[in-house]
Amino acid sequence: MSEQPQPPLTTTTSLKPAAVVLGIASLVLIFFTTINIVANPTVNSTTTIPIVVGALPVDKASTLLQECQLPENPPLDISSALLVPTNTVAASGITWRGKGPGGFDCARSLTAAAPSGELFSFYKSHLTVRGWKVFSQGANYHSQKPQILFQKAGSDTFYWIFGVSVDHSDAHSTSYTVRLYQGAGLI
Repeated sequence: MSEQPQPPLTTTTSLKPAAVVLGIASLVLIFFTTINIVANPTVNSTTTIPIVVGALPVDKASTLLQECQLPENPPLDISSALLVPTNTVAASGITWRGKGPGGFDCARSLTAAAPSGELFSFYKSHLTVRGWKVFSQGANYHSQKPQILFQKAGSDTFYWIFGVSVDHSDAHSTSYTVRLYQGAGLI
């Protein structure tokens, strides 16, 4: 039983089937990319803000919070929060606590011709459709006045906070402060 060991059989492996599959995949990719470019030459990156029914209307011509918009700060996805309801007037000038990256903090006192409940509903409805989330609502810790805080992750990798704090309210008007500031942490 002493058999002589035989050398292994020699076979050749062809790469042709793999090359054919790669070639077909490349042609399909080129074909569909060409169709996409021809059918959709430009990408529209703008979004449409939904119309909020039942809340106070936005004063689209207002410049009351325009000074809070600096070049590139806050980014456009965050500056959508800089809105006020119609029949709102300034009660003070813009207050700056910081302007640079990581230190942006802009506030202004305003007076709106609406009770505080309608004012909070305005900001809740209009900011929610713009991607902001309510993360705190109730009385301010220091002054015990009603407030609502919204948070949103910005395209600049920072969290942003938008706050509405009521200073005084009656059945016909509300004096309040809005504040937009950059959170301390990155996303």
